[in-house]
Amino acid sequence: MLHLAQIRNADGTRAVVAITAGGAAVVPGFAGTYDLATAAIRAGRSLAAEVAAAGSGAAVDMEAALAERRVLAPIDHRDPAHMLVTGTGLSHLGSAEGRDKMHKDLADPSKLSDSMKMFRMGLEGGKPQGGARGVQPEWFYKGDGGIVAGPEAPLHSPDFALDGGEEPEIVGIYVIGPEGTPFRIGFALGNEFSDHVTERQNYLYLAHSKLRACALGGELLTGALPGDVHGTSRIRRDGAVVWERPFLSGEDNMSHSIANLEAHHFKYALFRRPGDVHVHFFGTATLSFSDAFATRPGDLFEIKAAPFTLPLRNRLEVQPAPFAHIAQL
Repeated sequence: MLHLAQIRNADGTRAVVAITAGGAAVVPGFAGTYDLATAAIRAGRSLAAEVAAAGSGAAVDMEAALAERRVLAPIDHRDPAHMLVTGTGLSHLGSAEGRDKMHKDLADPSKLSDSMKMFRMGLEGGKPQGGARGVQPEWFYKGDGGIVAGPEAPLHSPDFALDGGEEPEIVGIYVIGPEGTPFRIGFALGNEFSDHVTERQNYLYLAHSKLRACALGGELLTGALPGDVHGTSRIRRDGAVVWERPFLSGEDNMSHSIANLEAHHFKYALFRRPGDVHVHFFGTATLSFSDAFATRPGDLFEIKAAPFTLPLRNRLEVQPAPFAHIAQL
């Protein structure tokens, strides 16, 4: 199983690292996974074949690099505006329960809420057979490459936010080829991070609640995602664990297939612009907000899940967001 990572060397230069059962080593000739992916696309071969063709460079101690905060997010783009961060919700078995708790005061108790209707639609039509598109999932936009934090980096919440809560998820990462074909280059751990209090006020505020930072784990898992992914999400405060729960992902634990989520995202031509990067969060069924836990600045989010070997850790920081002056031309 091949994992890829981006690191910053001690001299400030960047490198791509290939991580296998035999250890971790630099992939010569590449400063980023985007460059590696585009080279593989041009050559018409897989990432594994491109890595093999490049050969093996110096060995890398990934745990030491992580401790020294030299591990970067597993993908970026030279122009952050060409890296789009999006996601789907109500895609995991159990995820509707947490959302429905948030919306129960807005729904007629004698009827299904909109969240539960959407979840039922996914159960009934989210895993089509034969390559057809199934029912549409809930979809949202989070931002561009400028909102992405890597492992051990702070996760910034604007000072106007009413909440900053974790969402442990699996993320699909894609590069659009020169002919407009989306190439999935792999999967990563992610903390989607949202403002759940804002969303609870009215479900029409979902779009506002998602316009927040997010974090990506340091590893890019190439190839297929296991059908059953088990992980742990926890929050540490002043060094002590104050909230912890297991979480599940992978298609065995989802109401939509990954192919269906991808099909509904990339059916839009504006998401097939050559050269762009897409980071797409697949959803979660586990979040501390559902347990009425309130996060605080300084809390440390920690997400772990096999087959990823490195944890994703980020500390919550509040960032001033001054009112933008609007100039008249």
